[in-house]
Amino acid sequence: MIRLSGVTKTFPVHRKSGLIRRTRSLVTAVDGMTFEVERGEFVGYLGPNGAGKSTTIKMLTGILTASGGEIRVAGLDPSRRRKELARRIGVVFGQRTTLWWDLPLGDSFALIRHLYKVDQKRFAGRLDELTELLELAPFLQTPVRQLSLGQRMRGDLTAALLHSPELLVLDEPTIGLDVVSKAAVREFLARINAEEGTTILLTTHDLGDIERLCRRVMVIDHGRLTFDGALEELRATASADRILIVDLASPGPLAPPTGTRLIRREGPRVWLAVPADVSAASAVAEVAGAHDVRDIALREPDIEDVVTRLYQGSPVQA
Repeated sequence: MIRLSGVTKTFPVHRKSGLIRRTRSLVTAVDGMTFEVERGEFVGYLGPNGAGKSTTIKMLTGILTASGGEIRVAGLDPSRRRKELARRIGVVFGQRTTLWWDLPLGDSFALIRHLYKVDQKRFAGRLDELTELLELAPFLQTPVRQLSLGQRMRGDLTAALLHSPELLVLDEPTIGLDVVSKAAVREFLARINAEEGTTILLTTHDLGDIERLCRRVMVIDHGRLTFDGALEELRATASADRILIVDLASPGPLAPPTGTRLIRREGPRVWLAVPADVSAASAVAEVAGAHDVRDIALREPDIEDVVTRLYQGSPVQA
């Protein structure tokens, strides 16, 4: 569905030099990016601010033209066949809306039908389906400007999917949403990926989206791909500690097992850090053999900690 080969994107930057003169330099936003996304995949695309995520998305959708390399989306060159590509993809930018601000939500959908030249019968069936899935029926006659952020986001998702695109590109789709709205959007995205086979590329700073939705994760930093693999592989790449939580039968001293360290303790409960190169099974056995234990649990590294370590250039395991 998506193929990038050696893609670069540079932007000219003009800086003031003296009272009148200005100097021109080039800034590289994307540097030799190469990856493929197969049909039906749900991929998370992560990176810190300024890493090149949005630039990549704009090149994939034809908004920007690559400075070098080759891009194909659904077999098309996005910059040369932008109109044809637009009929085969859907795009949602969380901080911008594709809906008409002063029109009722339903009227925005009707206009979008004409833009994409969707058959009336097909449009009606698709709209009914999406309205039910996203619970939009009470808001179809409400002007977009009067919708809450969560309601508008569900409207934007509907607008992006009315023409049944093969690829859905999402840029921060849950930004600013409350817990209930986030859950509704996540459930919907998982459903259309599983049931309709829609390929989804998701960029977000909300790592809860990644943990709940994505089977594959790509991490970009300074315009280069620094990681591409499964979520569990990402956890293993940055050597973040696992947390062993031990509930003793009664408060008392506990010597940390070999290779672990004590984080804190509250009464009979003790938290131990277990580095990636230390066997959790051995640590559990050592604790259980030396103490009267009521309960014990191992918590995997939080994905946010893992990605932060990756951004900061922590050493990776071989």
